[in-house]
Amino acid sequence: MAKKTFIGKVVSDKMTNTVVVAIETKVPHARYGKLLKHTKRLKAGTDGTVYAVGDLVLIEETKPMSKDKNFRVVGKESKK
Repeated sequence: MAKKTFIGKVVSDKMTNTVVVAIETKVPHARYGKLLKHTKRLKAGTDGTVYAVGDLVLIEETKPMSKDKNFRVVGKESKK
């Protein structure tokens, strides 16, 4: 089974070895078709690497590390 991967922005780095990453998707409205922004905030493990707020990171799904943490940071992404 393939692991889910997402690119998101770090919005919080106040926890030890954990960052909160915001994943933003655009979904069309069911009736009117206007694109709406949906934001999901996921906790991801960093394995000791330091990431700052505002960094674009690639995260992938792993087995649960804690109650809320099911993702780990693979690395930084370059801004496009």
